[in-house]
Amino acid sequence: MVDIKKFTFSDESLMKKAHAIRYEVFVIGQNCPENMEWEFEEESTHFLIFYNDKGVATARHRKTEKGFKLERFAVLNSERGKGFGNIVLKAILNDLSDYKGEIYMHAQTKVIPFYEKMGFKKSGEEFEEAGIMHFKMKLIN
Repeated sequence: MVDIKKFTFSDESLMKKAHAIRYEVFVIGQNCPENMEWEFEEESTHFLIFYNDKGVATARHRKTEKGFKLERFAVLNSERGKGFGNIVLKAILNDLSDYKGEIYMHAQTKVIPFYEKMGFKKSGEEFEEAGIMHFKMKLIN
């Protein structure tokens, strides 16, 4: 059974589970600098996907000067290809469904096709962030 939890930084238990997924995916799996991984936590709205009571995916959104930025999409390696990325992205977009401004992200180049299928379009030139190539992507309504 899939369960979606929306929470804030103050929920220590869920935050710990989300951090564990992100640590495994980004810090260990992609060699991202750990200090960059934990910025903007307190002002973000976080999402955690559970499958059979196990945390398998996480992501967050936060308000910026430009609109809402979607960030830190992470699915455990062992759980990829099962639709959990799709589920967490849809949960975030549903949460922002009444927002009329820009919704954007910095997507890793290798996963651009996934986000394009979900209604996002590349914007601008490719750039490096945390040692990984990215494109800015905007949700096209």
